[in-house]
Amino acid sequence: MVAFNVRPDIDAAAEKLSSAFGAKREIQRLPEVLWEGETVDMLATGVYGKGNGLLAMTNQRLVFYFHGVMSQKIEDFPYNRISSIQWAGGMLMGTLTVFASGNKAEIKQVPKDQGKALADALRQRIAGGGAPAAVTAPTAAPAPAVTPVQDVASRLQTLDQLRAVGAITDEEYRDRRAKILDSL
Repeated sequence: MVAFNVRPDIDAAAEKLSSAFGAKREIQRLPEVLWEGETVDMLATGVYGKGNGLLAMTNQRLVFYFHGVMSQKIEDFPYNRISSIQWAGGMLMGTLTVFASGNKAEIKQVPKDQGKALADALRQRIAGGGAPAAVTAPTAAPAPAVTPVQDVASRLQTLDQLRAVGAITDEEYRDRRAKILDSL
């Protein structure tokens, strides 16, 4: 893998990419789009709209960044606006779908290993689990078999699946999701 020497957090996340193909310019310029004090937890490559770019999961939001020669695109998804995440993986690539503020964004051609890890970390983050598992420091005492956060995450995942298959309406989904989150 190519060393980028951008910033320690970005370099560490970039080292975990299986390929930075189509996102090298974005990795180099990522500090330009990050907020003050924002750090990068995970990176993935993918295609959103007309551009092959970079997905950056930070400590504050999910950012899609495309920086072309003639144009650039930045779309961010603050965690408190994301209602659910879907991952559909194929043989090598997959699609990460982000549902936020009533909108749906599909990031396609995400390498399978990157997409699955990112989707899992995002689900944990929006379920109230805090930092993604990849950057969480180990604790001294083992966690109980099922924590309340895991129970909530499981319930939210089940709710996402029910909505995805059409078993509940969007309104029922919002009501039930609000009740689950209020139980925290």
